[in-house]
Amino acid sequence: MKPVTRGILRLPVRKLSSMNAKRWPRKNDAASIRSRQEALGLDGDVTAIDLSPFASANEMLTGAAVIPVSVVGPLVVELGEYELEEPFGRVAESGRTRDEVYVPLAHTEGGLSASLYRGARAAAESGGFRTWVVRDRMTRASCFVCASTEEAVQLARFLDAHVAEMRRWLAERPDEWISRRAKLREVETHVVGSMCHVMWAFTTGDACGPNMMTRNAYALNMRYVMEYAPVKPARAILEANMGGDKKPSHRYFERGGHGKTVLAEATLTEDAVRRVLRTTVDDLLELSFAGTHGAVASGMQSVAFTPASAIAAIFAATGQDLGMVGTSSMAHGTGRRVGGGIHCALRLPGLEVGTVGGGTSFPYAHAWLESIGCAGAGKVYRFAQIVAAATLALEISASAAMATAGSENFFKAHHERGGLR
Repeated sequence: MKPVTRGILRLPVRKLSSMNAKRWPRKNDAASIRSRQEALGLDGDVTAIDLSPFASANEMLTGAAVIPVSVVGPLVVELGEYELEEPFGRVAESGRTRDEVYVPLAHTEGGLSASLYRGARAAAESGGFRTWVVRDRMTRASCFVCASTEEAVQLARFLDAHVAEMRRWLAERPDEWISRRAKLREVETHVVGSMCHVMWAFTTGDACGPNMMTRNAYALNMRYVMEYAPVKPARAILEANMGGDKKPSHRYFERGGHGKTVLAEATLTEDAVRRVLRTTVDDLLELSFAGTHGAVASGMQSVAFTPASAIAAIFAATGQDLGMVGTSSMAHGTGRRVGGGIHCALRLPGLEVGTVGGGTSFPYAHAWLESIGCAGAGKVYRFAQIVAAATLALEISASAAMATAGSENFFKAHHERGGLR
């Protein structure tokens, strides 16, 4: 049997199958990393990278993927400044600032950076973007399986009546593993059959927060409910699939509640549409009409063009959880003719971002966050708004390319910048 020679693998195929019978080294010490690299026949650029900064990032660390990063700007945007009101965690605006931001995009999608730049330029020449954060929640959708529907109703009524007490209980727990930053805000119950589904809603500060709110939901499930509830459930399930954790759903598209709910808008002048975007307001509105009905006909939850491309590129550059691109990319875009141009807007109901913790702590991610003034505590709302404005910039440009006669500009962009032919 001939060895596999494509790319950087040099190992015969039969040897790969024989490795299944061996114990795969799982530690992230230097010897284990090297043994995995040697077993796979990895060499060159993969083994030349210093992996020590990533030893805590994932298990069975073996190499690193390098993604090129472009920087696009200026993104001219008016940003809201926000803080949470206690004890209910309402998002309150305390001021507004205007800024010019150069956005990092990590991707290998030909034409993406150029298109986002074009949208940003059209908006800048029309007065820029404006953004708002209107909601901030992270949810864990637990479920208690009870002996009967009657007991499930009893449990739901108990939880609905004891939200304030549960907030105090979490805050006063001495356990180190319970997070003080994940604050319980609301509890929503949904009884079906003998099951009491419970939506624990938290705010998590500047962290995206899934780990901390999972710990607190577990504490509520296994300690508070089991000890204080009038009925003892037969089973507690930490996540029972009614929530929005890495699963797009109409509930979270409509209501928000898993991440930051962010709005972005820009009013483009007819001159900018014609000169920068090379189309017309009428053509954009025709595309919006056809695209909206296409979305309805297919049962699409989002009504937007390509939000995932911008969000994934910013997430990859700044150390966000890539598993959350799908839910963070749920979007509702609108276009409406106004005097002298077109009003374009975008709603991201569940943008899951953080500026502390997780991948944001790695040097490259921290550096890119720092470059846009979003590294560390007190920056997460600024970051969420920049992501939303950049996403709208791409929506505007990609829509303009599709709106041209026969969608010729969209075709040309993919033909000329799309890589292999």
